[in-house]
Parts: sequence; structure tokens; C-alpha cells
Amino acid sequence: MGGDPARQDGVRPLLQKFDQRLVELIRVVYPDEQQRPGYARLAREISAATGGSISGTYLWELASGKKRNITLEQLDVLAQFFGVPPEYFLNEEVSQRVKAQLELATALRDAKVRSLAMRASGLSPASLDSLLTIVNETRKTQNLPEVDRQAAEPDAGTDGGTRAP
Repeated sequence: MGGDPARQDGVRPLLQKFDQRLVELIRVVYPDEQQRPGYARLAREISAATGGSISGTYLWELASGKKRNITLEQLDVLAQFFGVPPEYFLNEEVSQRVKAQLELATALRDAKVRSLAMRASGLSPASLDSLLTIVNETRKTQNLPEVDRQAAEPDAGTDGGTRAP
């Protein structure tokens, strides 16, 4: 039989981005690389928080893409720990919605960003549009990338909140 057209580079499409999504979650929850736990400690934290079991070695293998045979139980444990729906790891649409929420949560870590958002609350739509124009122009002058509209305005009714970073 010929090659399976549903496979790319020998990897089933369902698992193609699993490792990238796991690494992204680890970076969001532990943004400071110096403070980020190793896989053994992270596995212990996951077990303590969820009551589930996953080894540090296996967690590293999943994050590095060396292993892709995750069980439903392990998938559920990871989703529970990181506060995402299990579908985040397997579904592109869910992953994009959660990623937008993660980007928002990451931006809100900055006290000045939170202060700006709180002060803008209650302003008229016209005033908010003016502020957005000012912020967008300031980003351009500082050579910062445009903010993805979906990331800036995630759907209010999305499923599965993310763990507070």
C-alpha cells in the first residue's frame, strides 16, 4: 500500500503539533526561563496538583516530540494541570482560541497594561476607538508587530479557561 495521505513526515496530523502546544503551555505558566522547573520537577507538580501520574522523562519525550503515544488519562492530567480543554492539544480551532486567551493573560501580567485596561473601562466606544488608534500607532513607531484581532478580542463564550499564569 502507498503512503497514507493523512500523514505528513510520518506523523499523524492529530498529533502533529502536540509537542509545540505542550511547550507553549509550559512557557506561559513559567515565563521566567530561570525559574522554569525541569521536567522531573514539573511532573511532580503536575502529579501533586491533579492526582494523576506522569514521569519527568515521559513529559520531556512528549514536549520534545520523541513520543506521541499519549494516553487519554495523561492527556486529561495535562489539560487539568494547565487549565485547558483536552481538545487544545488535538484541535486546531480550539488551540487557536486558547492561544488567544493565553496571550491576553500574558499581557495582563504587566501592571501597567492592567492599569490601562481598568482606566479604559467605561469609556464611550468612540473614546475606546481613539485609544486603540493611539496604541496601534505607538506600536508601529516602536516597530512592534500588529496585535492579532482574535488575540486582542477573544470570543467571550469560548470553552475552557486557562490556568492563571
